[in-house]
Formats: sequence, C-alpha cells, structure tokens
Amino acid sequence: MKFRILGSGTSSGVPRIGNDWGTVDPAEPKNRRLRAAALATIGDTRLLIDAGPDLRAQLLAAEVATIDRVIITHDHADHIHGLDDLRQLAHNQHEPVSLFARAEVLGRIRERFRYLFEGNALYPAVVHGEAVADEWAMDGVRIRVTDQPHGRITSLGLRFDEGERSLVYAIDFVEMTDAMTSLYEGADVWVADCLRRRPHPTHAHLDAVLGWARELRVGQLYLSHLDNSMDHAQLVAELPDWAAPAWDGLEIEI
Repeated sequence: MKFRILGSGTSSGVPRIGNDWGTVDPAEPKNRRLRAAALATIGDTRLLIDAGPDLRAQLLAAEVATIDRVIITHDHADHIHGLDDLRQLAHNQHEPVSLFARAEVLGRIRERFRYLFEGNALYPAVVHGEAVADEWAMDGVRIRVTDQPHGRITSLGLRFDEGERSLVYAIDFVEMTDAMTSLYEGADVWVADCLRRRPHPTHAHLDAVLGWARELRVGQLYLSHLDNSMDHAQLVAELPDWAAPAWDGLEIEI
C-alpha cells in the first residue's frame, strides 16, 4: 500500500488569497499547501479520500487519471467542492465513480450535486453513491472507520492495516474519543489534523496532537491540515524525531 498526501493545508490553503503567507516562509516549497486530501493505492486499486476544490491540480500532480473509489470524510466545502472533477474521471474510466460517505453526508452531497448522481438527457450520471461500512477489505488491506468530533458535526477517521503495518488518516477533529483511541492506538503511521499551535473550536492543535500521539504510541506522526502559521522548517526543528509536518506530494509506503 502506498499513501500520498495530495493536500496538507487548511480550508483556505497556503498562501491564502491575497498572497497571505502569514508567518511561514514563502521560499520554502513545502509551505505551499493545497486543501486536505489523500490517495491510497492498494495493489491496482486507488482510493481517493476527499475531493476539495484543488482536486484537479492534485490529480494532475499525482499523474492520476482514474479512481476506483472515493470516500468523503465530511461535507464541508474544502472537502467536497471538487466533486465536479469526478466527471472527467468517469469519462476516463467509462463508468461512474463509486462514492462512499455516511448516509446523512451522502444525502446532503446528493442535494448539492444532484446532477452528478442523476445525469440528464445529454450527460450520464458520473457518481454512484453508497453508505460507507465501518469495515471492509481491499486487496488484502483491512480498512476501518470511526466518527470524530468536528465542532457541530463529525468527520470520518480511517485506519489501514496491511499485514503487521498500519496507517491512520485522521483530520478535521478536535477531541479524542474512546472509539478513536481504540482504533488509532499503536498505528505505525498517523497522519493527524493539526491546524495551528493555539487551540481551535473545531480542529486539533499542536500540543494536543503530540500528547495524543504519545498516549497512542504511534510510530511516526505527520501533521496535516496546517494553516499559514505552521512553518515547515520551524516545525522540523522543534518536533521530536518521530514527528514531522506533512507536505503536498508526501508519499508513505507501508
């Protein structure tokens, strides 16, 4: 299994519109961050996690023309407003793209992007929606999900297990629940939400994530969903050797 970070930025990306780099160094390429998304390649199967407004650029950078499945963690704009780009994926693979989410999330997505699901006289449907299961297998990899508190809503966190190796992708959450602890504990790699250093009402912050990573006994921590106060080089210098900031294009193999 290979896992690629397509985007490591927060909802506004880095830099923000207006060339706002905040306190990060514009000369460091790893500080340029698209909206959060990821791609798991399991054998010959590709699983896209979220489809934000930067999806086209992300798939071009990854040289990906087809996707077998899409899983949506939640329906905030920075995670679904690239769904229109699934039209080209469906065209490339000559069949609708399978899209998975919690049933209530899927219902809201269908309301906002009805044309993708139903098509019309000129264009066929390009998405087939299904409620996500709590656990399934894909080419020998066990995949499990759990709900994470994210302000007034929840998002999905995912754990991938292949043999004795494991990876957790958990962004857009603010607290650690018992169910999350049970699922994430002992992961070899944890890609975790970490918006900034100061606490935030809907996102995890640096001290909290480092504390949870120690309690969970994860092997390697990558911080994602970073805003324009989280400078890559500064984080590398101050983090323990088992933690690092993620960056767009980071590839992890388990």
